[in-house]
Order: sequence, then structure tokens, then C-alpha cells
Amino acid sequence: MKPKVLVTREVFDDTLELLGRHFDVESNQADTSLSPDEFARRLADKAGALTVLTDRVDEALLGQCPRLKAVCNIAVGFNNLDLKACTTHGVMATNTPGVLDAATADFTWALILATARRLTEAEAWLRAGEWKGWKLKQFLGADVHGATLGIVGMGRIGQAVARRAAGFDMNVLYYNRKRIAPELERECRATYAPLDELLARADFVTLHTPYSPETHHLIGAGELAKMKPTAILIHAARGGVVDDIALIEALKHKKIAAAGMDVFEGEPKFNPEFLKLANVVLAPHIASATVNTRRNMALLAARNLVAALAGERPPNLLNPDVLK
Repeated sequence: MKPKVLVTREVFDDTLELLGRHFDVESNQADTSLSPDEFARRLADKAGALTVLTDRVDEALLGQCPRLKAVCNIAVGFNNLDLKACTTHGVMATNTPGVLDAATADFTWALILATARRLTEAEAWLRAGEWKGWKLKQFLGADVHGATLGIVGMGRIGQAVARRAAGFDMNVLYYNRKRIAPELERECRATYAPLDELLARADFVTLHTPYSPETHHLIGAGELAKMKPTAILIHAARGGVVDDIALIEALKHKKIAAAGMDVFEGEPKFNPEFLKLANVVLAPHIASATVNTRRNMALLAARNLVAALAGERPPNLLNPDVLK
């Protein structure tokens, strides 16, 4: 008899085909959001699950799922997974690093350009029928070429963003918990700077750190106050890395020029005050949303699950202590 697994949200057909060769699959192709109770009920008799960032896997859930052996996130982030609880219950947890780096870096640049050139503001104005003619000072934005880019979080995505900056002849600063290797600094044409210095010097500050207790509100009122009034903040990391209330206040009072946001605290709910601001570009957590990238994310999660339930070490294991 094949092990039973749950796929919590809609995935691609090839993902289901791969899983179906190994497992008895219960899938949620209707793509309805599962309540905690419904999630626990469906998972109770399963050996594994393909999960997404909105699926909370914690002590309360795991205590109701005695047969569970693996939860495989279709995401590089994993703040929805309580790794300590997973390890305690003997559950392997995995994520999908690497496959979404390029798409996320590309989208970061979409936010940089859209905010710098006031693209969404201008489009809304045009759609409202306000365009009556050309004016010299109409929707003046900021130059990207030759500007200083500050990257907070210099992992794979941060490095991909830095490499793209070369095409804009930008001066690149970065801040990371650990300085990257000299050869990577040369490849990325990036110079290390302490966070306070980066915030003070950068024309564009882009965030690429994971969310954790240590990075909660890494960018708050104090940090925003250190930025130039002409600076732009780009947030494509994880909700909670930025204090959204502090950012809204900074944008309202022109403490910084603009922001580009792909993630929010409490998403999919978010602070409605953002909607009242013209100087912010808003997106619904779609930085990795290309056909190839999302397909590859789901397939990698499926391969992690196949390996885990075959008694092997999955390629992207987050809690290796579970194997001890």
C-alpha cells in the first residue's frame, strides 16, 4: 500500500504525476485555504505533506498527526514551520532554495524601476482619464543608473540582485550577518558596509533576509530615519522584516521617497493605509511567480517528499537533527 500524502493547495499536473507514482495523493486542486482544524483533519492519517507558507505546522498540529514523517514547503521561506516541534515529533521539514533566485531577483528589479519611475502612480492617473497633454515636470522620478544600491541580506537572491545592478552602472553596498567571500564580492561588484552606513548612503535599499526573531522589524522607525529623504525601500523578503506601521508613517511624511512592497505583515491581510499612499508600489507576494519557477518549486518540494518517505535524506532538509 502506498503511503498517503496531502497536497494542501493547487499544484501543477506534473507535480501530481510525480507524487502519484509513489503515493496515495489527496490534493486540494480547488485551491481553497484550509482552516487549522481542516488542515489537521486531512493530515491526521498522512505520512507526508506538500505545504505552502500559509500552512502553519506547529506543536498543536503535529500532536494530531501521529503518522506524519515529512512536511515539504513549496517555498524557500519556512517561518510557517516550527522546526523544533517537527524534530521533536520525528518529522522532516524541507524547503525549495535555489530554484526561485533568478525570478525573485528579476521582480526586485521590477519594483526598483516601478518605484523609481512612479510607474503605477502614472498608470492609475492615465486610466482615470487625467492625461490631457505632455508637461516637462510630469511624474518626475529618480535615476537608477549610477545610483547607490544597498542590499540587506547577501544570500543567493541578494547576490543575483547585485549582479543585475552592473547593467545600471550602480555602486553596490551590502550588509549581511557574515561578510561574503572576497571572490563573491568581486563577482557582485559589491562592498560590505555596516547597516547604519548602508541606510545612510543608499539611494535604493532592497531587503533579502529571511524572517526570524532576530530579523523581526529589522527595518523600523529608527532605521527609516537614517535613510535619505530621496531614498526608496524595496521589500521582497518576508513580512515582519519591516515594521509596516513605521513605513507607512515614513511614506506619509516623506521621510523617504517611496517603497516597493511584495510582502506584508499578516498577509494576505495587510495595513489598509498602504492603499491611501501614491508613493508605494504594491504586489501580492508574487516575486517568484513565473510559470517555470513555480513549477520547479513544486517539483523540488515533491522530490524532497519522495526522498523523505523513501527513508533517504531529502535534498533540502531544514532540521538535520531529526535524523539523529
